[in-house]
This record gives sequence, structure tokens and C-alpha cells, in this order.
Amino acid sequence: MQEALEYVHKLELKIDYADTDMMAVVYHANYLKFFERGRTALIEDIGYSYVAMEEEGYFAPVYDVQATYKKPLRYGDKAYVKTWIDANDGIKTVYGYRIENGAGDLCVEGSTTHIIVSKENFRPKSFKKTFPELFQKYEELKRK
Repeated sequence: MQEALEYVHKLELKIDYADTDMMAVVYHANYLKFFERGRTALIEDIGYSYVAMEEEGYFAPVYDVQATYKKPLRYGDKAYVKTWIDANDGIKTVYGYRIENGAGDLCVEGSTTHIIVSKENFRPKSFKKTFPELFQKYEELKRK
């Protein structure tokens, strides 16, 4: 899967005790938080800010999420979230994720789909028209 990617952002994760459940593994919903950290870091790495988007009057809520759990992470494990732009059609953007442990083993893979909405009324907006420069950057970086 990784070989076909044009751009992959890699972020080191700190697995805290609070991230784990009674089985001493990372609680399944916390992987969605890790996806979000990866997505935010990718956006910042390419020179944009989610805060700036909000200040301009827009949100980018999750429209869909998918995760497949392969191997557990535990408190104290070294881990990384790799994030890339899987698809970008001008309305929806799909981010891909791969969370690996320190040995490079796949622990979780998944995706989130986001849309742009107005803060005022939560109606969908065209990403391509609302943020043309960022849209073009995504087009350059997305998976081919």
C-alpha cells in the first residue's frame, strides 16, 4: 500500500496510560484521535492551519470513518501514524492512515472522509471553490 503513495506524513505518537483500557491495550476509539492528530499534522506540514479555516468561517467535519484493527498497541509502545490524501474530488476529501508500532508492524489502518461546511449554517461548500490554493496542493499530494 505505501509504495503507491506520493506523500506520506509521519507523526510519532505517545501512548499514554489514559489511552488504554482494562485489557492494557489502546482503547479502540482512541485510534480515531490518533487519525485526527495525523491529519492535523499533515495539514500543518503543508503550510496550512485548521484554525485559519475556522477563522474564515468553515469547518471540516468527518463524514465517514473506517478503521481495521490488526495488532494492539500498549502503554509505553512507540508508535507512528502515517497520513496521506487518498482522494480529493472538490467536495469530499479522503485521508488514509496507517498506525504502526516501533517495529513497523501494522496495528491499525483506516480512512476518514471530510467535507467543508459553513460555520454559519453547517451547509456543505465546495472545497475546490472555498480553498482553491489548498485544494490544488491536495491535488499535487494525493495518491495517484
